[in-house]
Amino acid sequence: MRLTRRLALAAAFVAAPFAVQAQDEFPSKPIEVVIHSSYGGGTDTTARMMMIRSRRNLETDMYVVSKRGGSGAAAQEYVLSRPADGYTIMALTQTHLYTIAQGKSPMKIDDIVGIARAMDDPTFITVRSDSDVASLDQLVALGKERGLNWGVANIGGTEHIGLAKFSDAAEMKYKPISFGSGLQMLQALLSGEIDATLPNVSEAGQMIADGSVRPLAVMSEERLADYPDVPTTFELGYPVKTSTTRGYAVRAGTPPEIIEKLSEALVKAMKHSTFANYLMSAGLDPETSPAGWDVWDKQLKAEYETAAEALKKLAN
Repeated sequence: MRLTRRLALAAAFVAAPFAVQAQDEFPSKPIEVVIHSSYGGGTDTTARMMMIRSRRNLETDMYVVSKRGGSGAAAQEYVLSRPADGYTIMALTQTHLYTIAQGKSPMKIDDIVGIARAMDDPTFITVRSDSDVASLDQLVALGKERGLNWGVANIGGTEHIGLAKFSDAAEMKYKPISFGSGLQMLQALLSGEIDATLPNVSEAGQMIADGSVRPLAVMSEERLADYPDVPTTFELGYPVKTSTTRGYAVRAGTPPEIIEKLSEALVKAMKHSTFANYLMSAGLDPETSPAGWDVWDKQLKAEYETAAEALKKLAN
């Protein structure tokens, strides 16, 4: 099919062979995927899993480049130094959005275009399984009465921002306590150190399955297929959505046809069983997690606005 299309283009533009050649060149060299974290971490692993089939789809090599420092600022500065030609892809997590929102790097949100989402990991609101709190309304009532200790990974991070917005919607008091990771948050919950916490599906799935923790709600608009009995915050009257996302972006100004080509290739790769099995091993849905540029770019821009607003409020 691709060869037929190229021959048709060549026949249509016989008088301009160089223009046809230039249009068909991408990609004519390896593509670098820039991460802001260490090799071997979650962002690196996700990128390498994505690249397994993307190389084949794009018919070129891809390699990972780590630019650590400044909570994503070093990676952002590096991406801004590269041409807007599609050969430099930035692996995006919400950390990048927080760094941009806080003005800690020269990058602005309009400097990038999201090309593909790799994963969307929704957030549960959980308590211990032996807690007297059996519903989200009971948890909110308790929060209004005396305030509660909530576990978050980092102050000013995804869980904290989600908690801040939820507490506003619920008009309740809360105290965030940082533990550094989702696993440590859950361990603190089991030990009784905190009253509630907000782990992702990938973090809490096993503990929900073995009955260690009780999910009171998922912070999304629709119920999750694997957890049909867990209500959403939206249906319970608290329209707050929180999830951890990973995806990929290129510099604004990259030609639209290159953005389309990259998006199609990456999404096709992440819908393949190789990446789908990777998602399922983390408890994520391979049908709903990967998404193309039209969905992902809108989502990351909306997430940025939410983060910027929340961080500004938390700073006051």
